[in-house]
Amino acid sequence: MDPERELTPKREATPSSTPMTSIPQKRALAIEEVHTPSVPSPLNPESKPTIPEPPRPSKPQPADDAPPATRDKPVRAKKESLKKREAKGLGSEAAGSNRATPDPKAQEVLPSNCSPLRYKLAPPKPSDFVRPKGPVLTPHHQIPGAGEKVIQFYETSDHVYNKKNYHYVHCMADAAFPASIYRQTESDPDCPRLSFEDAASHVYFDKTGHHITTDKGFRMARANVAIREGRWYWECKVTHGIVKAKKGEPEQSHGHVRIGFARREASLDAPVGFDAYSYAIRDKEGHKVHMSRPKAFFPPGEEICEGDVVGLEIKLPSEQLQRKVMSGDYNPAVDDPDEEPDPWAPTPNIVRDRIPIRFKSNLYYEMIDYHTTKELEDLMNPSPAVAGSSIPPNPNHPVPALRTLPGSYIKVYKNGVLMGTAFEDLLAFLPLASKPQSQPGAREGLDDGMLGYYPSVSVFRMGAAEVNFGPKFWYPPPGYESAGDDVEMTGTENEGGSVLESGGLTGLRSVAHRYVEQVIDDAMYDIMDEIDIWAQKGGSGYERKEVGGESTGMAPGQEEIKELVQDD
Repeated sequence: MDPERELTPKREATPSSTPMTSIPQKRALAIEEVHTPSVPSPLNPESKPTIPEPPRPSKPQPADDAPPATRDKPVRAKKESLKKREAKGLGSEAAGSNRATPDPKAQEVLPSNCSPLRYKLAPPKPSDFVRPKGPVLTPHHQIPGAGEKVIQFYETSDHVYNKKNYHYVHCMADAAFPASIYRQTESDPDCPRLSFEDAASHVYFDKTGHHITTDKGFRMARANVAIREGRWYWECKVTHGIVKAKKGEPEQSHGHVRIGFARREASLDAPVGFDAYSYAIRDKEGHKVHMSRPKAFFPPGEEICEGDVVGLEIKLPSEQLQRKVMSGDYNPAVDDPDEEPDPWAPTPNIVRDRIPIRFKSNLYYEMIDYHTTKELEDLMNPSPAVAGSSIPPNPNHPVPALRTLPGSYIKVYKNGVLMGTAFEDLLAFLPLASKPQSQPGAREGLDDGMLGYYPSVSVFRMGAAEVNFGPKFWYPPPGYESAGDDVEMTGTENEGGSVLESGGLTGLRSVAHRYVEQVIDDAMYDIMDEIDIWAQKGGSGYERKEVGGESTGMAPGQEEIKELVQDD
């Protein structure tokens, strides 16, 4: 016996911290457990979908008197890869020894015709049943308006901004929606106006959301109304801009204003007309601007000065015809751009993948926004190396992003006088012309119901403007007043006029009427989503509870929605 070994104390084997039979196994991650997109949210930059690693048991240490382990290991049979087995016609259910272990990070690829992506929702607070408030308004500065009127502008706070690939709309809890728990809603002021969330930073508004200005370079704000089909009209008055010069006096300017239409992808930190996603009229010399290329439009010597009212009329073909264009089935010899849509045609597949988040005292739906495409960037800067770049945009272009809408146009009025048609054959906006940012479980080529052309205004260095979405206009366009109408709008300073109750695609209507239609559409989509969620759950899986005096359905055991912080 070795004396040194005899003097060495024996050590007991360290027991395993977890019995081998209780080791948690890896499993495929269900999509509904991913609460946040892969792209960091501007409200929660650190938020990422994570998968907890199962605890690993510690290996038992061998006793000192145990025989030394041999280095000779049995030869392990080489397993064929999944790709090789698939090539041989073997499925995942082939011999058990060759079955592939599910990847916990793998994301399910969903077909485009499946139901909307759903997330596990948190139980609502009593305050979630209260209609959301508008932003906090802090007085910033004043600008003299027409006559002796002074316009007070405010800095908005305690609300989110649509930026960094995310889009936000207000939502609230509703006892009438026990499966989905939340539904979309509007905040004060509840009327067609410029959106506080869909505006660049350093943009200042009045209390009604109809006046806009900035003390920085060009900043843009979009309206809370999207134009998708038909003929629509709105006005914009320059309240602070180029001063109308008298003979012999030098030209003066209090800032600049641009007016037009912009899609979701258009940058808010740039003027309208900066890229391929927007069309604009600028005050200087009355130029029309698209893709940052100003072209003469107003008669020589004409420009837009303080007090002038610019009216914009947009016409888009029916969504049915637009889908023909995007599917490549448009035939100019057969399809009429002015044809009314078929009321018996299938309804569009509107899919709204979104999650409720909390910011300050309000709830919002967070949605992945649509991103710019390389094809339209190349359209601004033509490159001969790009395939199809030599073909101008048209309804049958091989690239979907470069297809145009037949019969579409934008007409411009100045103080009630038609200046002409500034733009024709506008670029299409329905998928696949618009593409959402990629995310786990996302489906490409889907419409969230909020795509379209938004009335937009850009201001520069104290330039200021006032928007009027109707129904009563300062300079009604020809044929507008003669239309019969019994639709009333409330909650806006511009109320009191009339709009068409049902003018079809050929009747000229105010953007205020489109706002009413949009609210109705949102309510209809909420009901459809509620039915779909309820059907997926088999009419069960949610229990009724009294929350704040309201009876609501909720998923028991879920955590509260995390309050997130807006980054600067």
